Amino acid sequence: MSEPSDASRRDPRPLVLIPTYNERENLAAIVGATLRAAQVEALVIDDASPDGTGALADALAAAEPRVQVLHRPGKQGLGRAYLDGFRWGLASPRGYTHLISMDADFSHDPGYLPGMIAACHEGPGGADVVIGSRYVPGGGTRDWGPGRRLISRLGGLYARTLLGLEVRDPTAGFVCYARRVLSDLDLDEVAASGYGFQIEMKHRARRAGFVLRELPIVFPDRAR
Repeated sequence: MSEPSDASRRDPRPLVLIPTYNERENLAAIVGATLRAAQVEALVIDDASPDGTGALADALAAAEPRVQVLHRPGKQGLGRAYLDGFRWGLASPRGYTHLISMDADFSHDPGYLPGMIAACHEGPGGADVVIGSRYVPGGGTRDWGPGRRLISRLGGLYARTLLGLEVRDPTAGFVCYARRVLSDLDLDEVAASGYGFQIEMKHRARRAGFVLRELPIVFPDRAR
């Protein structure tokens, strides 16, 4: 059964999930930018990074109560990392109202977080899943070569055609989920990882009757 959202709209408590593998150069900066951008908490999900990202995440968490760390025993794929993060967030006694997937490398600008969280609510103008989209008016990519643009576009077109998914950017990884979405979906049934995971989650949410909305973002290539 879906959970009521009135309280989440009045007093949201979002959790931003940041999976990492060898992101030591980016981690402190992305966590700091995330916490400054919005009233959120951050969960770093580290897959035993050999460069010491996990130890740095622990140090950040020790210094900042809004940062949590989930250690996994090894590299198991982006989709599995997000699923473990969703389960962690749903089980937490902190009562998170929104769970947000986001990259660690600044491809996803934390400055978009307030707008995504505000748009994720029940009722007029709201949505259950808010997608940071490259392919709606106002969105775009920066520093991408033509080959990468073509592959991304074709992948999205294939997913939309195959699944009938009315989302312009089905492979987008910057996504805000209302808690009720992840509570209602059977996360154990999600099979895909990587880009396939992003498509599958949107498809499952849409098939379950949830409202999906795309907000424009500009997506730069990673610098580090």
